[in-house]
Amino acid sequence: MPADFKILRLSDKNYPILLTEIPVPPGTIYYKGVLPDSDQPHIAIVGTRKATATGLAIAKKLARELAEAGAAIVSGLALGIDAAAHEGALAGKGKTIAVLPVGINRIYPAQNENLAKQILEMGGGIISEYEPGKPSLKNHFLERNRIVSGLSVGVVVVEAPEKSGALSTAAHALEQNREVFVVPGPVNHDNYKGAHALLRAGARLVTNAAEILDDLNLAPAHTQQTLLYMKEAGLNDDQRAVLAVLRSSGEPVDVDKIRDLTKIDISVVNRNLTLLLIQGIVKEESGRYFLAR
Repeated sequence: MPADFKILRLSDKNYPILLTEIPVPPGTIYYKGVLPDSDQPHIAIVGTRKATATGLAIAKKLARELAEAGAAIVSGLALGIDAAAHEGALAGKGKTIAVLPVGINRIYPAQNENLAKQILEMGGGIISEYEPGKPSLKNHFLERNRIVSGLSVGVVVVEAPEKSGALSTAAHALEQNREVFVVPGPVNHDNYKGAHALLRAGARLVTNAAEILDDLNLAPAHTQQTLLYMKEAGLNDDQRAVLAVLRSSGEPVDVDKIRDLTKIDISVVNRNLTLLLIQGIVKEESGRYFLAR
C-alpha cells in the first residue's frame, strides 16, 4: 500500500458535492487514489460483517452489475458484505470507494489490505476524515457511516441484524434524503431482522441491480432491454417458460392458457406469476398477463 495521501478541505472546489449537502460534512478529507466524481452516480452497499455465503454472493453480484451499468460502489471496507461489495465492483471493472474509520495511513481491518491495494490499482479511492495515527475508536464507525451514505445517491442494505452498523448507515441516508433499498431474506434468519424492520419502515424492497437503477432513474430509455435482461437472469425454468408463452402470444394471456401451453401445474403457474409481477417483469390487467415493456 502506498503511504502517500492527499488532503481536501470543505472549502476546496473539488470537495465531493453530495457530501456538502449532509448535516455534518467532514471539515477535512484525507484520501488516496481518486475522489468521487460528481458526474458518476455512487451507490452504497452495506451489511453485516458476519454475512452468510448467500449474502456475500448477493452483495457481490449487485455491485458487479451496478458497476457494469456505470455506477461507482461505496462501502466501508469491513469484513463481510462491505468487502463483497468492493470485490463485486472490481469484478465489474468499475470504480469503488472505501471509507475508513481510522487514520488514512492504516487499513482497517488489516485482513483487507490486499483488497484496498486492488481498489487503488483499479482507479478507485480510499477516504478517511481522520488524520494519520488515529486509531479505530468505537464512535468512528458510526461517524464513518454518514460519509458512506453521504457520498451516495442510494444505500443498499444486504443482511443486517437488529444491531447492525448498516442500520446506522440507513438512518443517515434517510436523514440525508437518500434512497434506502433492502434485499429481503428468510423471515426467521437473524441476519435479516434489521433489514426487514427497514422494509416495514418504508425502505424499498429490491432483488436485483435493475430495480435499483430503475428506482434511482439511472436507466435511460435505450438501456431498458439491458435492464430486462438483468431482471430475467436469475429466473428459474418455470418462470422462463411462462415468459416464453407471454413473449410469443402477442396478446395478454390468462392463467389457464399459460398452464395449457407450459404443461405446468396451475398452482406453480400462479406462484411464479406473482413473483414476476413483484419483480416488474410481468403486468396484469383484467386477469390476463403480459410482458412489462
